[in-house]
Amino acid sequence: MNKGLNPLLARQLRKHGLDEQLPPDAAIWSNLLSVIDQAYRDADQERYTLERSLAISSEEMHALYQNQKSSYARLRTLFETIQDLVWLKSPDGVYLTCNPMFERSFGAKEAEIVGKTDYDFMDKKRADLFRERDRTALANGGLSVNEEWVTFADDGHLAAVEVVKTPVHDESGQLIGVLGIARDITDRKRTEAELRIAAVAFESQESMMITDADGVILRVNQPFTKINGYTSEEAVGQTPRLLKSGRHNADFYRAMWETLQRTGAWQGEVWNRRKNGEVYPGWRSISAVKGGDGVVTHYIGALSDMTERKAAEESIENLAFYDPLTGLPNRRLLMDRLQQSLASSARSGRKGALLFIDLDNFKDINDTLGHDIGDLLLQQTAQRLESCLREVDTVSRLGGDEFVVVLEGLSEHALEAAAQTKTVGEKILATLGQPYQLATHEYHSTSSIGATIFSDHGQSGGDLLKQADIAMYQAKKAGRNTLRFFDPQMQVSITARVSLESELRKALENQQFHLHYQIQVDSSHRPLGAEALIRWIHPLRGMVSPAQFIPLAEETGLILPIGLWVLETACAQLKAWQQDALTRDLVLAVNVSAKQFRQADFVAQVQAAVQHHAINPILLKLELTEGMLLENIEDTIATMNALKEIGVQFSLDDFGTGYSSLQYLKRLPLDQLKIDQSFVRDIAIDSSDKAIVRTIIAMAQSLDMDVIAEGVETEEQRQFLLDEGCTHYQGYLFSKPVPIEQFEALLKQG
Repeated sequence: MNKGLNPLLARQLRKHGLDEQLPPDAAIWSNLLSVIDQAYRDADQERYTLERSLAISSEEMHALYQNQKSSYARLRTLFETIQDLVWLKSPDGVYLTCNPMFERSFGAKEAEIVGKTDYDFMDKKRADLFRERDRTALANGGLSVNEEWVTFADDGHLAAVEVVKTPVHDESGQLIGVLGIARDITDRKRTEAELRIAAVAFESQESMMITDADGVILRVNQPFTKINGYTSEEAVGQTPRLLKSGRHNADFYRAMWETLQRTGAWQGEVWNRRKNGEVYPGWRSISAVKGGDGVVTHYIGALSDMTERKAAEESIENLAFYDPLTGLPNRRLLMDRLQQSLASSARSGRKGALLFIDLDNFKDINDTLGHDIGDLLLQQTAQRLESCLREVDTVSRLGGDEFVVVLEGLSEHALEAAAQTKTVGEKILATLGQPYQLATHEYHSTSSIGATIFSDHGQSGGDLLKQADIAMYQAKKAGRNTLRFFDPQMQVSITARVSLESELRKALENQQFHLHYQIQVDSSHRPLGAEALIRWIHPLRGMVSPAQFIPLAEETGLILPIGLWVLETACAQLKAWQQDALTRDLVLAVNVSAKQFRQADFVAQVQAAVQHHAINPILLKLELTEGMLLENIEDTIATMNALKEIGVQFSLDDFGTGYSSLQYLKRLPLDQLKIDQSFVRDIAIDSSDKAIVRTIIAMAQSLDMDVIAEGVETEEQRQFLLDEGCTHYQGYLFSKPVPIEQFEALLKQG
């Protein structure tokens, strides 16, 4: 196939003097014409032309020439109107020609480009790259395709181009150069990128579907399958009704479609049904896709599974309004419901009641069986309380072992409402008093209940809680396992208690405490020692009874600094007595509270006091009660043994009033049993008291312990005790507790 002007034809043109009139690049354009449209000539046409050219006339040659010029003009027009960049380089990289699009991209005219190389128009790195690709096309002998990003000189914008290069030869196979065609594919690249992004987005974590304008599903993604359970094959061809849960009525869907048609979008919370029948909450977004004419062609729906979110919201709400251990409303929700109950009571005229419930001796179960068993008791208590109430009533856990019940819709008459409350309260007491099975333990528990009646909308929930709390403490004082109603006098008492607590905190600092001493004697009335008893002498109140302030000190924890003061003061007094022959052998008994005894550093406190005052520790006797000894028996024995090692004595106070176990009693390093005054008071006339006293004395003797009776007020009592073998006494028969000056004067009187 001829790829240029035939050499014979060229000679004929020269013969007729026409060669000078052809453009100098006619051969090049003839070759380009052959590359672009190879159908111009075939081998037979070429042979025919060669045969005729040997005997061609001048007229025929002119006709042939005009035809050649016409073909060339058409080719040039086509070349210049092509929207792609077209150029031709020689084998050594010199530009031979280019089209106008190439001129614009280079920012130069063809005349300025021809005869130059890439090195004249760009940096060496890029020119080397282009030159290497030319060589590749030449070496391959065929098409070479590359894609690259270039900056066009006319406006400087960055564009992606696809470059096709191919070697061009003449009819004899002589290499003419490399033809290059470059096409701007920026839009195509951008579209491809957008399609890739859309594909990735479609397969995101969110369930998506695409429907046609009639709502028929055309495509779903993997999350759709994962969330709903339907495969793509099962979903395509169906409608979104496939997921209908049945929880939304027709009005819901009508409103959804009205919004979608009006605005082109809708979103909201919906309930869907999975393939397995499970109904779940989701957040659905629907967008309409419109064509150029504004008509909807497709709908795109996105759906997020809100199951975990809903569960988290419920969990947060439970944490905010419900007790995590029992599941009952907490204080926050209780106060809200109580306020609603007050408003309802004010509207209806019916009374309501608030019951404050506290478990008796709850601390014991935690200390003996552990907090996990204590938690079981609280959970079962909550269940029992709920079983005692109506649906309209509320039971709440405030914390610890405190529960509150709100009763609504009681009688309009206060007395009848109180009677109804009492009935519910007694039912609660009976129910909570039944045995509990806590893991492997059977446990008995009781409770104390304080109640208050309400009706006035002007009352506050906080005031009602305070009133019921005060009434509950009255129930505790009444012996526990009982119900007490709030009385205004209770408020007076509690106010006085708060005032007394405030003054008690200042008593130590202001040196208002004093020790009084009650003498202890033997059968011959000889002094053996004394019991140190604390007294509070208030500047305004005068003498404050220990029965009034000691329980308060126990509750507030003030008993710890007060107890340490008593210990230090007693040791200082023993030190002073050691200087006098009359008192140097006296034993001083000091009462120790349970909280004080259970301190981790109690042994160290006693040792420090003994060493600081340099006293004989055998003269210091600590009086303990039965109840405190039997709690944590092993720790109790260890503490007592540590103090026995330095010589301190122990006396068991109020013996016989508690629940002492002989098994434990024989293990305790006691020196003395003290017969409680309640048995001594009627010993002369009460046979039961006589029997108890005889038993205590015999027990002490069998355990090789000393025994002393307190509360001895008559000679008849002393004589009975003496006859039974008790030779040590304490009581008003010998002296009441007196200040140190009177006590020492009593000793001197003999």
